[in-house]
This record gives sequence, structure tokens and C-alpha cells, in this order.
Amino acid sequence: MSRDVKAHVGKEITIRGWLHKKRLLGGLNFILVRDRAGVTQVVVEDEAEIEKLRGLHIGTVLEIVGKVHDEERAPSGAEIRSPKIKITVAVTEESPIEIDKPLSHKPDNLDTLFDNRVIGLRNLQERAIFQIQSKVLEAIDEYFHQNDFTEMNTPKLLAGATEGGAEVFKLDYFGKEATLAQSAQFYKQMMVGVFERVFEINPTYRAEPSATTRHMTEYITIDAEMGFVTFEELRNFAGGMLRHIVEKVWQDCEPQLKMWNAAKPELADPIPSMPMLKIHELYSKEHGVDTTAEDDLRPGEEKWISEYAKKNLGTEAIFVTEWPVSSMKFYHKVNEENPKVADRSDLLFRGVEIATVPMREHRYEVLVKQLKEMAKGDPEAPGFKYYLQAFKYGLPAHGGFGWGLERTVEKLIGLQNVKEATLFPRDINRLTP
Repeated sequence: MSRDVKAHVGKEITIRGWLHKKRLLGGLNFILVRDRAGVTQVVVEDEAEIEKLRGLHIGTVLEIVGKVHDEERAPSGAEIRSPKIKITVAVTEESPIEIDKPLSHKPDNLDTLFDNRVIGLRNLQERAIFQIQSKVLEAIDEYFHQNDFTEMNTPKLLAGATEGGAEVFKLDYFGKEATLAQSAQFYKQMMVGVFERVFEINPTYRAEPSATTRHMTEYITIDAEMGFVTFEELRNFAGGMLRHIVEKVWQDCEPQLKMWNAAKPELADPIPSMPMLKIHELYSKEHGVDTTAEDDLRPGEEKWISEYAKKNLGTEAIFVTEWPVSSMKFYHKVNEENPKVADRSDLLFRGVEIATVPMREHRYEVLVKQLKEMAKGDPEAPGFKYYLQAFKYGLPAHGGFGWGLERTVEKLIGLQNVKEATLFPRDINRLTP
């Protein structure tokens, strides 16, 4: 592989990969060959070998045999000279985009970027986004298993929109109406009664008619639930996961992070919390508006309080707490000391919410009451009946979170749109590639 080339200076080696760049300029002829580890520079001097490359384009699959020489200016610090070139798959059509230089991520170029995603991902900088994402997933998996969680996979075809709202995809299921899962919410709570601590990393579907930098119709959610936990312990666990992700990524992905000039986040331990009303008051005072009656944060407030936290609290992440009961889900827990707010928090990171981190109502009678009053739900309906069984036969105090993978990667790298951190984005306008 390309990363090992320098270790073989003075030896003849064989490499296999894709033609990534070609410069045949008479006196200076070289190519870059890409493999899964990076690129290798190959200097081509023999005219017969140069002729093999005539008319071939980026993406041609090659096998190169040659001797390794030190060369500090080469990408790996060494290069192959006097190669013997074997063309294993010839590409004779020019690529629709140039992948040997950075691709534009300006808002007006995103459609072009995504239309050519299949080829564009071969760009080393684009590929780096998803190498980082892979490491984020590795860190998350590692953190859960270090804390004795059991991984699960729950159904994504459901009998109805049990969580309420109109943001569901409906489909015909052998003559019955089914929906795609909005989350793993009910199942992960059920499984607290089995494993106590569970997680899954799977797609989530929301029929949300939003064309913003924050929303997609399909995305990856890290769902977790843990029993016998307090609200403070739950927030500390979630904050610990973000810190673990950052340390793992900055330890293992230095070359990829450098491609994007990514700055390592400043994170407090523990990550601080601030009531929503206080954020409204601070923001209103700063901007000369009044948001104190609103039951959610505006996107501008999320960005502003994140900047405030970095400047005044030394952290780029903060929990928003004390959400008004008027905005809570029926399965959330009302605060026992202040019945006007719910035991819910949102984790903001670099200006955007990456996770919702609430406690759940675990008492069967209270949950049934909230289901009827808040969601107008029928406890005997198939979508609720089996969910409620778990509570009827004993669930402890528990809480969890739904955490957006792509938003996390977007903010770690410093991108401006969640779709940039998605292999093949899906939104209201895009179903391909």
C-alpha cells in the first residue's frame, strides 16, 4: 500500500490502484496511483511505458512494478522509478469532474458535487470526510462497549406513526398501511427491561419538507437507552461520549483532519448545562428581541449560545435544559420539582443540536395518562399496546438519546451543510445517486 512504500526504499515492489493524476510533459513524466491508504508517485521515463498511458484517463486500474527511491517532495516521501506498467482496466472517457484537486463546497455548487458523487468521492479530501466518519463510529462503538451496553437492531417498518406528527413516510404493506421508523424510541425503551443498557446505529426516516443545511429525510442516528440512571448521570454519559469521539478522531485521523484544516474542539468536563429560559433572556438582551415566550431555541440562538459558551465557559458544547412541558413528548418525564418543565436536554455542539438527551416517564399509570392527554393515543392500539407492556411489567428510571452522526461529523470537520457529511444525501429534492 501507499503508506508502506517509503519502508521499501532500494527495493523493487508491486503496487495496485487507480490512476489518480497524470502528467506527461516530455521531460517530466509522472503519475499518482491511488489505493485505500493514499497515493504513490511513479516517475515514468521509458517511452514504451509512457505510451501505455496515452489516451487513458483518471480511474484506470493499474499494476506497477518498480524500484523505490527517496523523494521528500512525493506524497509518501518516496517514489517508484523505472516502472513496468500493466493496464488491468482501461478508462477511455474523461471524468466529469477533476478529482486530483479540492472540489468546491460552495452552496451553489452542492448539486454538482452530489450529482457527481460516485466519482467525486475518489477525491482524497472528499474521501477523508468518510474516513473520519468511520472513526467516529468506531469511537462510539468502543465507548458503548466500554460502558457495558448491548448492541441491537430494531425494526424500521412500523404499524403506524406511534410517535405522532405528520413527518412520516407511509407505504403499502401487503394491503395495510405501514410507516418507516422515525426513531428506535419505543424499542430501545422496551429493551431496557431486557439488557438495561442498549444502543443501535441505524437509519432514521423523517418526511420533513425542509430544505435547510440541517435537515435530511434519511440519516444515521445513534440511539441509546440506559436504566437506573439520573438525569445528571445521563448528561454526563453523553458528554463523555462526545469527548471520547474527539480524542479518538484526533488521535487516529490527523492526515484527514489536516486536509480540512479542522480545529480540535474545546470541551469541558463535565459539559455544562443552561436552562432554556436563561438562554432566551441572554439572547434577547444581546439582540434587542424577546424570545422568552418561545418553547424552543431558534437556530440563531443555538449558534449564539454555542459561541457564548466557548467564550465564557471554555467549551464548544453545552446542554440546554428545562424544556417547557408544552413541547415535550408523551414519553418524556416531567420534572418533579418544577412541573412546568421536562427532564429533557439538547446537546449543542458548535452551533447546532447533535443530540436530544431526555429522561423517560417509567411509571406505567403516569405514562398511560400522558399518552391519552398529550398524544390522544389509545393504549390498546397496536402501536402502543406492546410498548406499554414493558412498563406494566417493570421498567426502572431510564433515559437515553438520539444522536445525529452526520451533524457530528459536519461540526468536527468544520463543514457548513449536513449533506456534505453524507455519502449519498436524501432530501426533498434528491433520491439519486
